Amino acid sequence: MKLRISLILLLLFSLLGCEQMQTNNLNKVGLLVYETVNDQVWGTKGYKGLLKIQSELGVDVDYKDQMNNESAIKQAVKEFDEDGINLVFGHGVQYEDTFNSLSKQYPSMHFVFFNGDAQGENVTSLNFEAYSMGFFAGMIAAYMSETKQLGVIASKEWQQEVVGFKEGALFQDSNVKVDIEYTDDWDNVPVAQNRLDSLLQKQADVVYPAGDGYNVPVIERLKEEGKYAIGYITDQSVLGEQTVLTSTVQHVDELYVLVAKRFQEGNLTSGNLTFGFEQEIIDLGEFSPLIDEDFIEKIENDIKRYKESGELPNEKE
Repeated sequence: MKLRISLILLLLFSLLGCEQMQTNNLNKVGLLVYETVNDQVWGTKGYKGLLKIQSELGVDVDYKDQMNNESAIKQAVKEFDEDGINLVFGHGVQYEDTFNSLSKQYPSMHFVFFNGDAQGENVTSLNFEAYSMGFFAGMIAAYMSETKQLGVIASKEWQQEVVGFKEGALFQDSNVKVDIEYTDDWDNVPVAQNRLDSLLQKQADVVYPAGDGYNVPVIERLKEEGKYAIGYITDQSVLGEQTVLTSTVQHVDELYVLVAKRFQEGNLTSGNLTFGFEQEIIDLGEFSPLIDEDFIEKIENDIKRYKESGELPNEKE
């Protein structure tokens, strides 16, 4: 009888142990950043997300920046694996190819990157529904423009927030013109300033600097010129509420915690996942007091309706 009870207890402990392994399999978390965590925009957001994971989930974390070539990434992943890290964030689309190729080599590690195509059972791509935030920002820019000339300084041609910005502006006011200048780089300040010169010569009075490392210097320049800006990634109203009309905000730090929790619970799926207004991962920042309250109320109602129906203002019947 005692032997039978002992066997039953042993079986119960074994089952509980297996369940714990399945639902609490987050050991340590690593982060790779292409440039720096001190850019106060994209890189900083990723670092804050890593710290949130550490504080909220109580796990050890580590990061490496300047991870901008394949050999450096491979060496960093090797070191992460040796240190027991089993959830790795590559903070950008730049990690797509390397993470996809490394996934089979490190089957116990889950790889996460942004805005790409995940391939493999242990690879996930986090994609922002960026078109919608750009659309609403474009509406605001068109409403506030006096010259009817809007400008965008974009980093890459594939940025859906830029497409949304243009279409939202034209929906709000079909008489506006939207000029888009590309830098082909997320951080090149001199090139972005050169693109801004071109937009100002075309009488643009609202500019959307949709890049990581250069949007703050561009906004500061717009402030000097007495023009308006739409902030990017973070709520940049702190740069001047008389300049920044609103910001297209991506709550990357909150998304990091959400993903880590899913992984910890055994619910993080591979493949391409999309997050937007509905999950409160994307939003608009503070509105400038220069925008009249009736129009702000309209935008807020449009966003609420979009969350409920998935329809943008130009899609309503």
